[in-house]
Amino acid sequence: MEIVVLDGYTMRDLNWEELKNLGTFRFYDRTAPELVRERIGKAELVLTNKVVLDEAILADCPSIRYIGVTATGYNVVDLNAARRQGIVVTNAPDYSTESVSQFTMALLLELCHQVGLHAGSVRQGDWIASKDFCYWKSDMTLLIGKTLGILGYGKIGKKVAALAQAFGMNVLVTTPHPASDGDGIRFVSWEELLEQADVISLHCPLTEATSGIICRDSIEKMKDGVWILNVSRGPLVVEKDLREALCSGKVAKAACDVISAEPMRKDNPLWGAPNLLITPHIAWAAEEARQKLLRIVIENVQAFLAGNPVHVV
Repeated sequence: MEIVVLDGYTMRDLNWEELKNLGTFRFYDRTAPELVRERIGKAELVLTNKVVLDEAILADCPSIRYIGVTATGYNVVDLNAARRQGIVVTNAPDYSTESVSQFTMALLLELCHQVGLHAGSVRQGDWIASKDFCYWKSDMTLLIGKTLGILGYGKIGKKVAALAQAFGMNVLVTTPHPASDGDGIRFVSWEELLEQADVISLHCPLTEATSGIICRDSIEKMKDGVWILNVSRGPLVVEKDLREALCSGKVAKAACDVISAEPMRKDNPLWGAPNLLITPHIAWAAEEARQKLLRIVIENVQAFLAGNPVHVV
């Protein structure tokens, strides 16, 4: 049995011994497109995170029996081609709910208080030089009484709603499958959410319907001074439109953990935009979440080898 990990860099510090014990095991931090076929070689089990396995690659690698996507999203694999070749494809669902929801609140609280800015100021000696017992370098905001609008109400959206309520926020939700209002949650249309929310947080999948959902038209319907959070998928946001809104002040603040093309390029419209916090796609990456992810990946492989595959997509 030959197993190859094409791009395991984000989990290279974790313990892969259980997979190593199953046969020949090859691990690569990253794999450039031109090396994919060579590195797969005659491997029967292939693990990938961001490396694309399209129809042409699958056709050129007939030994593949199983593809394990080391993430929840599986758009990197041509599922139709995989099915035609009898390849089982699995993903790793629900490993990052706590990490992403906690990180969402971390971004929101940073926008409220700019803790990093003030801690940096102290490190630079500003407090030592101060004539007063305290000072602040930005306005600070309380969340209590503010309205959070959540687009998408899967496990992460639900967890974010609960955390927001703990801070005294009112919560509005837009989802394709609304439930009855309850527990302080109100289900509203997208138009109503745009009009009423002080903060809008995106927790929906990227689909044809949601691509570019934050754009000039939707931003115009928002409150003046709205805040926007995106820890879901970069293409949910038309980045040039968000930059324009940040520059005009229509959007007072925003925080994004994801952008349209990653890693970020210098020509990205959000680069250098005012009142914008960008983090490098790390909402999922708490150590406990990565450990849970690897556990799911290993169990997926074990289940496949036992003839009872799970998490098949």
